[in-house]
Amino acid sequence: MPPWSVARDLAAASAAAMVLCLGVYAVLPVPPTLPAVALLLVLAGVSVLAVTAHRLPSGRLGAANRVTLGRAVLAMPVLALVPFPEVLTETGRWLAVVFAGLVLALDGVDGWVARRTGTASAFGARFDMELDALLLLGLSVLVWQSGQTSVWVLLIGGMRYAFVAAAWLLPWMQQPLPPSFRRKTACVIQGVVLTAVLAPVIPGWLATLAAAAALGFLASSFSADIRWLSLARSR
Repeated sequence: MPPWSVARDLAAASAAAMVLCLGVYAVLPVPPTLPAVALLLVLAGVSVLAVTAHRLPSGRLGAANRVTLGRAVLAMPVLALVPFPEVLTETGRWLAVVFAGLVLALDGVDGWVARRTGTASAFGARFDMELDALLLLGLSVLVWQSGQTSVWVLLIGGMRYAFVAAAWLLPWMQQPLPPSFRRKTACVIQGVVLTAVLAPVIPGWLATLAAAAALGFLASSFSADIRWLSLARSR
């Protein structure tokens, strides 16, 4: 069981996420199962956080992790659209753009708060990273489903998970990587580009060019990390 303060924060976040999802669904032609999917997503996210809460240094989320939790709440309406491409009308796409934009706008705020309050932790960094990765995966799928690009855009959202899977098979890839501004920049670029090209006002040819350029930058970033890990193995 997570500490009471963590359980309280997770309960409040779950309620807020469901309110946002239901509000979004109220203006979209959603199937009856969509609210249930949103609930399952919220419960899955809360379960993961509850199980890992013992890793919190102080046993509390703290201000910085609450910001990240707030970003997760804003991401839920975006992720809940993924299983239902039929709701990606012009209105649906704009709603996804707005919520994804809010999540991206708050990216970095949690890290700033952690540094200001002296509460930076491995848990907070991992929480932020996993949220960013999940949002990129969801946005990649939505961009593909919207018809803005072909299926290759899924490589943007799937590349980080492919890297993790490769690390399970290759122990030398499991070494911790040094902090990298380039890596963070690549993540931000992917989020901004995917959110932008999902907007109905962006023509397909421009969406394809922008997403291809973002994918190229992301691939080069992962290649740099793999090279570093390979060289570190031989030292």
